[in-house]
Amino acid sequence: MVKIRRQWLVCALLAGMVVPPATPALAGTPVCGTPPGRDRQVLWYNQPATDWEGQTLPIGNGALGATVFGGVGQEHLQFNEKTLWSGGPGADPAYTGGNWESPRPGALAEARKTILEKGPQQPEAMAALLGQPKRAYGSYQPFGDVYLDGVEPAEVKDYRRELDISRAVSRVSYVADGVRYTREAFASYPDGAIVVRVSADRRGAVSFTTRLTSPHQRAVVSAAGGRLTLAGKLADNGMALEAQVLVRNQGGVRTESAAGVKVAGADSVTLVLAAGTDYAHHYPDYQGEAPHQRVGATVDSAARRSFDDLLARHERDYRALYDRVALDIGQQMPQVPTDKLLAAYTGGQGAGDRALEALFFNYGRYLLVSSSRPGSLPANLQGVWNQYPSAPWSADYHVNINLQMNYWPAEVTNLGETTPPLFDFIDRLRPRGRETAKSMFGAGGFVLHNETNAFDFTGVHDWPTAFWFPESAAWLTRHLWEHYEFTQDRKFLREKAYPILRDAARFWLDTLVADPRDGKLVAVPSYSPEHGPYTAGAAMSQQVIWDLFTNLLDAGEVLGGDQAFRAGVAAARAKLDPGLRIGSWGQLQEWKEDLDDPADTHRHVSQLYGLHPGRQISPLTTPDLAAAAAKSLAAREGGPDASAPGWSRAWKANFWARLQKGDSAFAALRDQLRFQTLPNLWDTHPPFQIDGNFGATAAVAEMLVQSQTGTVHLLPALPAAWPSGRVDGLRARGAFTVGATWRAGQAAELRLCADKGGEVTVKNSLFTSSFRVVDARTGTAVRWTRTGADTIRLVTRPGGAYLMTAA
Repeated sequence: MVKIRRQWLVCALLAGMVVPPATPALAGTPVCGTPPGRDRQVLWYNQPATDWEGQTLPIGNGALGATVFGGVGQEHLQFNEKTLWSGGPGADPAYTGGNWESPRPGALAEARKTILEKGPQQPEAMAALLGQPKRAYGSYQPFGDVYLDGVEPAEVKDYRRELDISRAVSRVSYVADGVRYTREAFASYPDGAIVVRVSADRRGAVSFTTRLTSPHQRAVVSAAGGRLTLAGKLADNGMALEAQVLVRNQGGVRTESAAGVKVAGADSVTLVLAAGTDYAHHYPDYQGEAPHQRVGATVDSAARRSFDDLLARHERDYRALYDRVALDIGQQMPQVPTDKLLAAYTGGQGAGDRALEALFFNYGRYLLVSSSRPGSLPANLQGVWNQYPSAPWSADYHVNINLQMNYWPAEVTNLGETTPPLFDFIDRLRPRGRETAKSMFGAGGFVLHNETNAFDFTGVHDWPTAFWFPESAAWLTRHLWEHYEFTQDRKFLREKAYPILRDAARFWLDTLVADPRDGKLVAVPSYSPEHGPYTAGAAMSQQVIWDLFTNLLDAGEVLGGDQAFRAGVAAARAKLDPGLRIGSWGQLQEWKEDLDDPADTHRHVSQLYGLHPGRQISPLTTPDLAAAAAKSLAAREGGPDASAPGWSRAWKANFWARLQKGDSAFAALRDQLRFQTLPNLWDTHPPFQIDGNFGATAAVAEMLVQSQTGTVHLLPALPAAWPSGRVDGLRARGAFTVGATWRAGQAAELRLCADKGGEVTVKNSLFTSSFRVVDARTGTAVRWTRTGADTIRLVTRPGGAYLMTAA
């Protein structure tokens, strides 16, 4: 009873409600932080999709994804399964994952000597010395297509195609010949299947043929017992693949033929789709069990449930994650299709513009839940959705920012359960990454470079401006440390995070060299991603390594032990060049040499890693460096046009938020919506690249709460465009859930829930005048200590809920 009452109190607190004691309905609330009666968040259109990239609507359960076209006479679902990849050792037994295919004694030493003695070197020279052509890298693959072939009606009325991201359900509805037809589709994580139902408001009106096709020549489709089976192998690497679609009709007649499964005169039809491969993320062969039994069992298990039961299980699972956060920035959704809402968007003061911004924020959370769930690979460059056998950038895992950006919103927007695929992926990169460290660098630990695939490509290729980035592994480990910071889960830190942090740090302890110019430890060769020359100690390299060492040392303080190794890391950090220099025009230098051009508007702004996602730079602790970062960012930003990629604008929005420049952060977000967002709200580089969606969602969260400096700063970068509003359910480091209500740009109420308890410092201008802090459970005043003009410290208890308001 005590536990239930506490749960109710937390919900009441973060919802800002004053309510009577818990009722059974409220006591069952699974998460705290969001008020009841929230508006549905829906993308909708008044015509079918004709373009996969810009118009289809995505559904997914992490491993499986599909895009819905919504045609009338013919419905089309293009689907994917996360592990279907070409390339790897099955494509070429000589596959090395990018490790040098023949020994190169002295190559790294020569590169270092050239840079240290002669200065910056052009990328082409370094690629010739250190790179090699890609071999059997492969690409993420489309799996197949499901078609529902009916009859094109002479006239269609009241057509609507929508994606309800509040429920993760796609829906198509229209009236033809006096009958309303409805199609619903969702991807269920608990049942591992994509489910489609076709129904009508007149009995016996549903008739169509279901076809299952594949772009892969060695895949064959058969039909029996209402089940379509697509089975075969990729021609490239022999990977086994199988998909099954079971067609269940209520009423009418069902027949099978070579053309597919035909249903005539039914009241409704439900389709259950599952797919899989024989891929397993096990170095070095990546070979698992044949998919036939697994896929068949998944379909059979789901088919034993009614559609309503499948839908209810799906919604319970999805909403347990999605419903944790609510954002109100004064939006009011107009009754216009989403593509027209986007076309009319200016970022002005209208409630419709606020509605699109809120929808875009929520859409990023929807896409993350839909493309990253435990049990499969992490979200790739296109999440889980891809129609191209040779996808842009292979729809792979670029690790010089893109994979990391995919997971920026995970912790802060209360979706920590989406991170296990990323953590498992990093862990499983280590065996080959250790080979790369040893064969290329003569070092211990593990490393990987600019991009990787499903087969642990940790080595190099030969694209001069995008082949060398050994800091990738160190950057990825930040996500493991962040997960601990947001959860305070010591078991995770001890068993999962610390060993990986240690392995990454080992590499850099063995690899750093003393710069003869000043004796500081630097990375050589060092390359600021996709930009400029190869040098010694580029800013991003140094900041990433400092971040890794600091995170490991902080983890060690929590866990204890491993004293000798930690001492070595501490000594190296003390000698490390931190990568923080202010240049001749007041900028934060991108290289150790002052090479920055104020007219350069390159898409990467890598020298600001220490601002975001790192923690070296902050207006609160390093104002001079923050001012220099702002100078660099303003120069690199360029003008408000369509030239910058969506992910780049998203990163800039995060930078401006960390600089506490809310209006500038909003401007970057605004321009991403205006110039780099497709009608289905997918981000575009161009082409479609999903990291920009995730980066934008993270940026909105950073505008509303920051905690990277150890202080929970609420509303740190509130833009003038959002003068009044409310947010609930965001997370802060220290395992806190927070919320805020503001009016006329000022906080009216702050809310905080503690998972673990302990001391917390809270910052907001609310504390500059008379205020009160109360325990939401008892209503009694809570003691606090002032630590600054707008900062207080209080001691929280496990499960405690606290309310801070103007007196």
